[in-house]
Amino acid sequence: MNDFDYREALKKIPHKPGVYQFWDTDKELIYIGKAKDLRNRVTSYFNKDTQVNAKTRVLVSKIRNITFTIVDTEVDAWLLENSMIKKHQPRYNVMLKDDKTYPWIIIKNENFPRIFWTRRIVRDGSKYLGPYASVSMMHAILGLIKETYPLRTCNLALTRQNIDAGKFKVCLEYQLGNCKGPCQNYQTEADYEHNIEEIKDILNGKIGAVLRNMKADLDAAVASLNFEAAHKLKRKFDLLENYQSKSTVVNSSITDVDVFNIASDEKYAFVNFLKVMNGTIIQTQTIELKKRLDEGDEELLTLAISEFRSRYNSHSKEVIVPFHPDIDDGQIKFTVPKLGEKKKLLDLSHKNVLFFKKEKIDQYEKLNPEVRTERLLMVMMKDLRMNQLPRHIECFDNSNFQGKYPVSAIVVFRDGKPSKKDYRHFNVKTVEGPNDFATMEEAVHRRYRRMLDEGSELPQLIIIDGGKGQLSSAVKSLKLLGIDKQVTVIGIAKRLEELYYPGDQYPLYLDKKSETLKIIQQLRDEAHRFGITFHRKKRDKGTLATELELIEGIGKTSADKLLKYFKSVKKIRNATEDELLEVVTKKQALAIRSYFGEAAKSS
Repeated sequence: MNDFDYREALKKIPHKPGVYQFWDTDKELIYIGKAKDLRNRVTSYFNKDTQVNAKTRVLVSKIRNITFTIVDTEVDAWLLENSMIKKHQPRYNVMLKDDKTYPWIIIKNENFPRIFWTRRIVRDGSKYLGPYASVSMMHAILGLIKETYPLRTCNLALTRQNIDAGKFKVCLEYQLGNCKGPCQNYQTEADYEHNIEEIKDILNGKIGAVLRNMKADLDAAVASLNFEAAHKLKRKFDLLENYQSKSTVVNSSITDVDVFNIASDEKYAFVNFLKVMNGTIIQTQTIELKKRLDEGDEELLTLAISEFRSRYNSHSKEVIVPFHPDIDDGQIKFTVPKLGEKKKLLDLSHKNVLFFKKEKIDQYEKLNPEVRTERLLMVMMKDLRMNQLPRHIECFDNSNFQGKYPVSAIVVFRDGKPSKKDYRHFNVKTVEGPNDFATMEEAVHRRYRRMLDEGSELPQLIIIDGGKGQLSSAVKSLKLLGIDKQVTVIGIAKRLEELYYPGDQYPLYLDKKSETLKIIQQLRDEAHRFGITFHRKKRDKGTLATELELIEGIGKTSADKLLKYFKSVKKIRNATEDELLEVVTKKQALAIRSYFGEAAKSS
């Protein structure tokens, strides 16, 4: 390590839980990590067997100093790591991308508190609830509160001294019934605070408790024949009950849990969080994590759990997750449900994170088409068990009509897109009759024999439209040319979209929504279209030439000359003798005029 003796540094690190920091030659913090056992974890970085990827090797090569912080428990290490990463943003740590400033609902720290939403947190003793990833959900909640509880919206200093001095007058909001006029002592502070406490319960998902208290007040109002108060309470009760029915997604016995799920790819991970109180989802958010050292899902989920619980100040004793994270905390119960309501919650979180991932990737790929191409090629390489990216793909298809006019078509895709200038047709030369296998063998051999002779670069993937028979014929030609080990070749059977590999008895089935399968289908369909177009032209030309050969004195050569000159039989039928003499002899011209004259009479 040149000027850094890591062996000496390791001797100073204890076998205790804590957080370690790596520093580079410029005394810049480049990585922060947590550990159950600091010495064992840090030592693992310098063991060559554990340096499984290039990024980790680069990180280790830059380390010039190691510092650490000892804590009492693994959970303390977990929380300290999260706070330090957010503060210092080291180069090689996972980057938490959260480019939105989500809104909060604030209960202002003042006499007769106002309730409104804000994106800026001020440490003035006010209570903030949120953040709300869904702005529409936040406005719906505020709308419910405004309709159910008359609260003040003015920013007057409603101190007891000012109110008693009569400094204020009621405004239009009081006249409209949106405020009870605390500024003129029309509403007591105790009554106002009672409303605020109920609103806090609603925002925390405890609607059931509010409804029970309200029902008791409603019954009491009815019993005392106070029908005006009963009517107001009934209206508030119905509003809250309707809101609860829309927001309850699981059994109300699930009182206080956090739910997490993760979806990732090679560069990014996305983690969704749901906060559930009394069967109601009261908070939800998805964040994006950018990988720096090929971190696994377990490490990323652990980091995200710490971040979300800190951000939302959550103290839930139960956390629902897709797998057990590497956290040993007796105060938190991690649940991996297989059935029931908790499994439904986990599935809901999974749907949210997959949607967020797709939306983010689609958005990024629209701005960077080359990124989509690379991702698509990586997916294809993985799905088709290849050892190189399929940047150059070729697909073969055969066509014939009752054994006549056999042709082969080749279409070429480069970087996942059609390269039409490279499309090719083959007129089959060596095959007699309807022999699709022999036709495929000839086409493949001629195609790659020529590419080898010209020194052209071979494709990484060859697709054969057909099942095992056509695939075997193609492989036979590739082996004859000695290139069967240099390319991946597969056959696609139309009936069930099965993919066959040479020598493999069982087909490969890809998901019907798979991007890989869609590209293969696009290649197959394009080859079929291209081949059929050429085949029809050849067949039509052959049919027309056959009709002309029925004329006495007109053979195949003369028929071809006539079609080439006049382009169609109709123009030949309408041609004058002088025009015909441009192509054929006088005797042939007279025969053509005679034939079409007789044909016209008979029709």
